[in-house]
Amino acid sequence: MSIGKVPKKPTSAQFFLYWLKLGFISFGGPAGQISMMHQELVERRRWISEQRFLHALNYAVLLPGPEAQQLATYIGWLMFGVTGGLVAGILFVLPSLFILSALTWAYLNYGDLSASVGILYGIKPAITAIVLFAAWRIGSRALTSNVLKSLALLAFIAIYAFSVPFPYIVLAAIISGYLGVHFIPDSFKTAAHSNEKGSFGAALIDDNTPVPEHARFKLWRLISFAVVGIGLGFLTIALLENKVLQEMAEFFTKAALVTFGGAYAVLPYIYQGGVEQFHWLDAHQMIDGLALGETTPGPLIMVVAFVGFVGASVKEIFGAEQMLLAGFVGASVATFFTFLPSFLFIFLGAPIIESSRGELKLVAPLSAVTAAVVGVIVNLAAFFALATLYQNNQIDWVALAITCGAFVALFRFKISIISVIAVSALVGFGISTLA
Repeated sequence: MSIGKVPKKPTSAQFFLYWLKLGFISFGGPAGQISMMHQELVERRRWISEQRFLHALNYAVLLPGPEAQQLATYIGWLMFGVTGGLVAGILFVLPSLFILSALTWAYLNYGDLSASVGILYGIKPAITAIVLFAAWRIGSRALTSNVLKSLALLAFIAIYAFSVPFPYIVLAAIISGYLGVHFIPDSFKTAAHSNEKGSFGAALIDDNTPVPEHARFKLWRLISFAVVGIGLGFLTIALLENKVLQEMAEFFTKAALVTFGGAYAVLPYIYQGGVEQFHWLDAHQMIDGLALGETTPGPLIMVVAFVGFVGASVKEIFGAEQMLLAGFVGASVATFFTFLPSFLFIFLGAPIIESSRGELKLVAPLSAVTAAVVGVIVNLAAFFALATLYQNNQIDWVALAITCGAFVALFRFKISIISVIAVSALVGFGISTLA
């Protein structure tokens, strides 16, 4: 594809197939998932420009819930309206729901997770490389001034050295951007404000592409989405005649509204409710569920599907003979009510965010948030590296080699992330087979 030529708008089938593929390969948590979307949507396909991508990411980071899934919903909505947002957002998690349900059923019946150990051994070092690559790619484009670079460094130090909760880091970044735009506004200008063109060429939704009609803020739309979304939640709860499913619906809705700081921040809340309050599963099962969530594509918060599956099975909501059906329904209820608020946040708030794109006084705090996110991503990479490359007080040289090879493949040879993950998985499986 010529860099100077605006790409053609994807067909509905091309759009659908991209998000379906992403749903099956979205390993690596939010940083890895955001990196995958950036590489495909900004660099390769050029469906959206760098600045529009980062502007959407800034908003997603501010929201409770999984930011990568909300970013996908935002981009889909910007391209094809509500239908596009639903397709992108649903396909981002739907494969994970089916994969995790199948694995949970196998776990409950056989209790053995060892089959995936070899594959994971190869994938985890590759994820470390993907997260590092994400930090470099986003940071090299978003940190356009020394002030923003300093904010990224401070965010890294705050979360790595002092374990400052992520919401406080975001709040500090917003305040920094708000104050900075009054005293040093040039330090918070992005390429969009300095008339610089991105190095990836013209995009379908470029820096200066007008906001499409369906993305313009209109009060009647906001009210309509609020009524439909909230009404859908209450209607679904009313249709769930089983008490256990109703409790799950209410509990996971609350969980979705307190997931500031990512899935790890809300896991204690889910643990307390699922294990101690409702007794859907025990502590050991919760740990195993987290391990399964780490090994499957999709947001880590999809561990809720495991909790819902086990809880509905243990409570035998459809009788002792319908354990599989009960489990899948429980997993579906948990997933639906966890992600319903995420769709609402995008459909309600994204038109306002799009209308603010040209106003530096509103964009500057969001630019500061992006800088802070870069620091947090670097921290995540450090966490993955320590957990993956340093085992039993010694360096795992094989894992380190996989990480380095994966990074070189991404950085130097521009190999696609799905290819890097696939090759790394095969290497890990081969090593475990020979061991």
